[in-house]
Amino acid sequence: MGGVQIVQRNWWLLAVRGLLAIILGLIVLFLPGIALLALVYVFAAYMLIDGIMAIVTAIQERGRLSRWGWILFEGVLGIIAGLVAFFYPGITALILLYLVAAWAIITGVMEIVTAFIIRDMVSWEWLLALAGIVSVLFGIILFVHPGAGILSILWLVGVYSIIFGIAFIVRAFQHRSWTPAV
Repeated sequence: MGGVQIVQRNWWLLAVRGLLAIILGLIVLFLPGIALLALVYVFAAYMLIDGIMAIVTAIQERGRLSRWGWILFEGVLGIIAGLVAFFYPGITALILLYLVAAWAIITGVMEIVTAFIIRDMVSWEWLLALAGIVSVLFGIILFVHPGAGILSILWLVGVYSIIFGIAFIVRAFQHRSWTPAV
């Protein structure tokens, strides 16, 4: 099956991703404090569970793995990171801010590169490039101005998520009726 057929068949996945991004954006805009705290606690729970599972794996596989100590070490670090996140949510929020910034930059670069790759195949590559540029700029702003206040950063995340979601939904419907340029 060719790439065009795969994209056309799975257009709805982009639409769902877009809808979820819009919902996330609205939650962050209207409930920023709760959204931030929830994000930190979800991260903390994940790190604790992941750390425990890594320790269990290391202990169970210590006879078969020569480097089981590294898995044990990873598990201990995961538990420490989870506990720090639970007891110091402010520091964790700043670290998560930097992770969001890095994600936005990486995603943006990938969208820009993809826009250049597909520019001869479609007529809407500019939309993908624009989304990529916005993503990169958003990530840079987060890195450069973290002290602007976590609330303002959350509002940026909310607006960004809504714009990103709208772009995904538009792209989904474009993919649905996509016919490659000859």
